[in-house]
Amino acid sequence: MENIKREELDKLVGIDKVNIFYDIVDEITKIYDMEQIWNDGGKKWNYECKFRKGGKTLCAFYFKDNTLGFMIIFGKDERTKVEEIRNELSSDVLETYDNAQIYHDGKWVMFNITDYSILEDLKKLLFKGSSQLQKTVLPKKSVL
Repeated sequence: MENIKREELDKLVGIDKVNIFYDIVDEITKIYDMEQIWNDGGKKWNYECKFRKGGKTLCAFYFKDNTLGFMIIFGKDERTKVEEIRNELSSDVLETYDNAQIYHDGKWVMFNITDYSILEDLKKLLFKGSSQLQKTVLPKKSVL
């Protein structure tokens, strides 16, 4: 599926939520070297935009009428890292995290993004995650 045009997303979920989506996408692409894949959203959503590398999904956005969902899949190592930063996360984010289902491949946590208040917590959760998915940064050559 082709990338969905911003105007279509604006109409579907609202300009503010689309701005949040693009802000998070910008952060993801700064840190991670991942493939961005657009799909239809199945039975419950209109669209899905996921970030994958080597068969592993870091996160996915879901779009439907006035709703922006954001799913992070936490493997065992990532869940340990979340436990280390629990005191830095809001009660709403912790409640969503704690109530999420654990499957054989990890804990699938769906956050409902309504405004920017959740953004910092989502960044903490995303960037405490899988180091094997992060971009490799080469050291700068020194010029003598």
